[in-house]
Amino acid sequence: MKKALSLRRSMSFNIIGAIVFLLVAFGLIVSTIGIISFTRAFEEEYAVSTYHMADTASVLVNGDHLEGYLDGTDTDEYLRTKGYLDEYCRRMSVSLIYVIVVDQSDYGRFVSVFNSVNNEVDQTEYTEWELGHRRDTTNDEYRRKYRELYDGEALYETVYRLRTTDGQHPHVTTMVPVKSPAGEVKGILCIQRPAREIDDARRPYLISIAVSTVLLAVLASLFAAFYIRNRFVRPIRKVAEEATRFAKENTQGEKLSGISRYRELSALAESVDTMETEMLASMENLTSVTAEKERIGTELNLARKIQESSIPNIFPPFPERSEFDLFASMDPAREVGGDFYTFFLVDDDHLALSIGDVSGKGIPASLFMMVTNILINDMTNLGGSPATILRYVNNKICAHNSAEMFVTVWLGILEISTGRLTAANAGHEYPVLKRAGERFELFSDQHDFVVGGIPDIPYRDYEIQLCPGDQLFLYTDGVPEACDAGEQLFGIDRMLAALNRSPSASPEDLLKSVRSAVNDFVREAEQFDDLTMLCLEYRGKRGKE
Repeated sequence: MKKALSLRRSMSFNIIGAIVFLLVAFGLIVSTIGIISFTRAFEEEYAVSTYHMADTASVLVNGDHLEGYLDGTDTDEYLRTKGYLDEYCRRMSVSLIYVIVVDQSDYGRFVSVFNSVNNEVDQTEYTEWELGHRRDTTNDEYRRKYRELYDGEALYETVYRLRTTDGQHPHVTTMVPVKSPAGEVKGILCIQRPAREIDDARRPYLISIAVSTVLLAVLASLFAAFYIRNRFVRPIRKVAEEATRFAKENTQGEKLSGISRYRELSALAESVDTMETEMLASMENLTSVTAEKERIGTELNLARKIQESSIPNIFPPFPERSEFDLFASMDPAREVGGDFYTFFLVDDDHLALSIGDVSGKGIPASLFMMVTNILINDMTNLGGSPATILRYVNNKICAHNSAEMFVTVWLGILEISTGRLTAANAGHEYPVLKRAGERFELFSDQHDFVVGGIPDIPYRDYEIQLCPGDQLFLYTDGVPEACDAGEQLFGIDRMLAALNRSPSASPEDLLKSVRSAVNDFVREAEQFDDLTMLCLEYRGKRGKE
């Protein structure tokens, strides 16, 4: 009883605490958003009003006479304008009004023309610059804004320094161009205002949000304590106790339906009742389900063996033929896959090579793969070019393709005596070719439509002249599209790097190198697609000597 009471109190406390926490978090979020929005709006208004002040002050300055002021001429006019600016600075309650001429070569320096200081506005300690006082530009932000004003890209610019580290009070500086009567920018007038008005405006808002959040948290706590506990916590606790009892006893308990008038809690109670009934039935069927699973596993294992036996898997495949060497491998992502390869001697002087990738995975893809492979083999043995063979196979598959699957195929026939390779590509990956003494590179052959998509699609033959020492690498998209745990692709570049790691390697060693590179890349990530590769090395007449 004490344990149950402790559980109830803990649940109630946690729910109340969660509600209070969410309210406080919500209040903080709303406060933050509100403060940001309020601050931005106030800053924009502050900037606009400061701009109008600066724009008005710029009228007092004759842009054409700035150079004369600096040269010491127009002294009377300078003193008169200086007096206007000093009076304007005092009346507008701003900290600084200053006019500068910026070095336009890099905007990294400027010289002061006018400088009016009003330290009483914000209890500051600014020292008035003398006429001709030279300074470096404060930072890159000022340098950029000076340039935009001189180039006429901006009507005015504003800099907010709300967090200062040099002892100055937070302030806002607005800059406007000082122009000649002809409209040419001669200098820049800057007005600096204290930023305390922004803080003064934000403070009441923060206080109201804090008070509202506290009041809401208190009211929510009281509501949760007297209502949520009775309406929600107790029914949930009863459901939890029944679930615990069932886990220990594995027997049907008292029905929980009608435990609450709320639909969600009632549905939860009914779910527990249903769970008990179904779990008892599932426990009774567990033995038969396990046996069925074992049977399916046995059948999948048999299907894998059948699939493996349908493609050449004995190497070297033609030990009596020294004109060429080849090796192939297929690693399905599941028990059975949709990739395939094949190679066979059509006659004593012609070697057929084929590789394909069926859309989809699993048993349907493996069946589709076997049908396609058989059709290619049969038609190739009857004679014809790769394009003619693919067109025949495509029409046969399209005629009985209710599953609407398709397969990409690369098919080539090598004339062994001459090294002339005739091939056709039905939407498959580009082959990779290495000339003797060179590096592996993609061979961008002509692509035609996939097999099984549209009947009567024409396919085109192309030729590659192989010379002794040349190697041809074929693969499915499972190689470049292998992913690591971060879903980054292995890619063509890594595949080529693995192939070029050992320039003189045999076909078997090349495939092992690529597979090793893929394994090192993906590490513990799950294999999502079949990985199939085939490599041919043409030796020509040199292999017979």
